[in-house]
Amino acid sequence: MDKIFTIGSKTFILDETKAEAAYAAKKIINGRESMTFNLLPLKYKWAYDLYRTMKSNHWEPEDIPMNVDIDQWKSTDLLSDVERWIIRMGIGYFSAAEGIVGDNILHVIREVVTAPELKLVLGRHAHEENIHADSLLYMISSLGINPHECEAMFEDIDTIVKKNEFVTRTSQALRRDLDLTQIENKQLLAKNMFIFGQCMEGTQFYGLFGMVLSLYRQNKFPGIGQMFRYTLRDESNHIELLRNLFMDLISENPDIWTESFRQECVDLMREAVSLEKEFIQDCLPVNAVGLSAESFTQYIDYIADRRLEGVGLPLINPGVSNPFPWLAEMMDIQKEQNFFEGRVTEYQKASALEHVNDDEL
Repeated sequence: MDKIFTIGSKTFILDETKAEAAYAAKKIINGRESMTFNLLPLKYKWAYDLYRTMKSNHWEPEDIPMNVDIDQWKSTDLLSDVERWIIRMGIGYFSAAEGIVGDNILHVIREVVTAPELKLVLGRHAHEENIHADSLLYMISSLGINPHECEAMFEDIDTIVKKNEFVTRTSQALRRDLDLTQIENKQLLAKNMFIFGQCMEGTQFYGLFGMVLSLYRQNKFPGIGQMFRYTLRDESNHIELLRNLFMDLISENPDIWTESFRQECVDLMREAVSLEKEFIQDCLPVNAVGLSAESFTQYIDYIADRRLEGVGLPLINPGVSNPFPWLAEMMDIQKEQNFFEGRVTEYQKASALEHVNDDEL
């Protein structure tokens, strides 16, 4: 039914049927292309809700004091060599990894999705990766670490190189014009979403997150630990964003979800886990107080199965237990959205926390 507005001598007719057709044409890929970036009416409301959550969680690295971290780093007796090495590996790996994720989100996935609300939330995702990269620069400059050391770490440490190559190979394959009506290209995109969301951010990030937060729990590196907690909160939203994209892409394109494709995803997770376990051995070549490589490799098995379960794929290690009950409060997948009790409220804007009336959308 058309909507007619008469204002003075002019009459405006709004074609509701055309608007409804535009809404129906919204899709993850191969949908209605529009330069107007008109978000309403929302089709993927989860994407807009997640965008608002991400926006309300904004933080800036410079707001986090590093005085204690600096004193600990300079001391000769407060830290072990292993603890210092964990921080160096964390800074070295993530200074490369965060940029890889942000670049893939912005220049691969966001380029091919067609619904404006998806582009909106993916833009926010890329912005948060910039904040994470900035936080690592802040850590490096605060501790006085030679930045060339970080460059050397992701150039020369084999386990970091292999992890980076694992994720970038699908990213590179998508950086060209592809016919996304072809099943093999749709599967390539879905694989990219799975690798970056569930394998990399969802699993491979968690070894070092656990190590740094273990130190934080022992009152070591409180500033760095705080930034990693903020980053972890962001990552939980990124994992959910890419999980939803992956699941909706498959729902709209069921031809993707073949038996061979499902097996390929499981095999990719196996590879991601294997690479992460090798990396953990490099991060923690000698056990420290409260830290053992064996426990962290078990934790990766636990996390990987949770990610597979979240997208309806068979588990690799059924029944594997969480070796870190205390980490569940900070990192457990079911609690990632609300575990953060600290200064998060200082960064949440009241207006962003108000619920949008569904009728307005």
